[in-house]
Amino acid sequence: MNLGKAIKNVRKRKKLSQEELARGAGITQAALSQIENGKRPGTKTLNKICTALEISESLIYVIGIEEEDVPKKNKVLYKKLFPVIQDLVLQIAME
Repeated sequence: MNLGKAIKNVRKRKKLSQEELARGAGITQAALSQIENGKRPGTKTLNKICTALEISESLIYVIGIEEEDVPKKNKVLYKKLFPVIQDLVLQIAME
């Protein structure tokens, strides 16, 4: 699960700088940078970021799923379906 990568993906699609998102979430740009680079955000911080991005936390979790999160027996299915699912979730996030 890579929440930071998911946050960065949505942030860039919404054409926000780290500074703009951090300001909107009430956190520092340095804290957001650390999150986007792999530091797992706390529950309250994730909630603030999702609110600023106007996206539900559940969608961020879906976007953040990575292949290593999937059981070995489901990896083939993941590789076929997840790109489509992720694209659909990102489209929902952008509305």
